Amino acid sequence: MQSRNKFLDDMSQLMTNAMGVAQGARTEAETAMKSLLDRWLADRDFVTREEFDAVRAMAQKAREENAALQARIDALEAGKDG
Repeated sequence: MQSRNKFLDDMSQLMTNAMGVAQGARTEAETAMKSLLDRWLADRDFVTREEFDAVRAMAQKAREENAALQARIDALEAGKDG
C-alpha cells in the first residue's frame, strides 16, 4: 500500500509542476502578445485620447470663430445694402 501512495504522490507532484509550467507559459504568451499588439499600434500612428480631445476642442473653437465671423460679414453686408 505504501508504494501506491508514493506513486499517487509522485503523480500529484508531476501534475502540480505541469500546471505551474503551463501557467508560466500562459503568462509568457500573454506578455508576448501584449508587446506585439503595443508595437503594432505604435506603428499605426494612432493618437491618444488626450490628443484627440485637444484637436476636437481646437476644431470646435475654430467653428465657433467662423460662425461669429460669418455673422459679422452678414451684418456688414446687410448694412451696406440698406
